Amino acid sequence: MAFTHPELWAFASTWYRYLDIHAPLESFRDLIAEDADFLFPEVTVKGFSGYQSWYDTVIGIFFDEQHTLKIADIQSETADECIVHVVVNWHASIWTPPAPLSTRLMMDADQTWTVKRTSTGLKVAKYVVNSIAYEDGSCKL
Repeated sequence: MAFTHPELWAFASTWYRYLDIHAPLESFRDLIAEDADFLFPEVTVKGFSGYQSWYDTVIGIFFDEQHTLKIADIQSETADECIVHVVVNWHASIWTPPAPLSTRLMMDADQTWTVKRTSTGLKVAKYVVNSIAYEDGSCKL
């Protein structure tokens, strides 16, 4: 069965909604392939346990998050896997003690996802952050 733009858009939107609300980690389990690779700017992790380590760290750093999906386009596909070009606009606040104020992070993140179709739904098999473009006035990671 061919992948469709609406199903990939819905999948990516769910992923980012979970990040925005700091959903319980278990919410991501059905979205992540067992041997998934995640290449973030700050760390590379593997599988759900690796994702857990990264997630536990970032939800303690960022708040007031808003991810707005801009692009989720299929680049190539086979019967059970596709490569997706993703661009998400991300805004988040960061407070570093003992600073009197938080700072605001505002950027577009260009990403490449490998998504697998399984009997239980779509799953991220590889998640790569290719580049970050900061908006004017944004703090930096």
